[in-house]
Amino acid sequence: MTISLDNADMKIMVIDDSSTIRRSAEIFLGQAGYKVVLADDGFDALAKMNDHKPALIFCDILMPRLDGYQTCALIKKSAKFHSTPVIMLSSKDGLFDRARGAMVGSDAYLTKPFTKDSLLKTVREYTAEAVAK
Repeated sequence: MTISLDNADMKIMVIDDSSTIRRSAEIFLGQAGYKVVLADDGFDALAKMNDHKPALIFCDILMPRLDGYQTCALIKKSAKFHSTPVIMLSSKDGLFDRARGAMVGSDAYLTKPFTKDSLLKTVREYTAEAVAK
């Protein structure tokens, strides 16, 4: 497997209260050469963002303390991170969930359980856009 230098320099944050989802994402992204930052919930993520400066964020919707919609809204209101792509993660694939995600500024929506291919395709799509800007 060839790891490009670009991937190795790119940090991706995964915010999910499920250790299984966090671990799956960490394995898939790590195998593709990305650096992965994990967070248990929105508060944990917000505390880690300044130190790690992720290029892309995957955020679960249903989490304790601070849900994904609130977390995404806070990220998008931040002057420092407002342009960082936020991909919502949910086991629900409803129109309402997608619309609510869009209303708080999410860039896309990925249904759980995700596959390695769908996760990496989303990463490539949104990191390519960030590089092009």
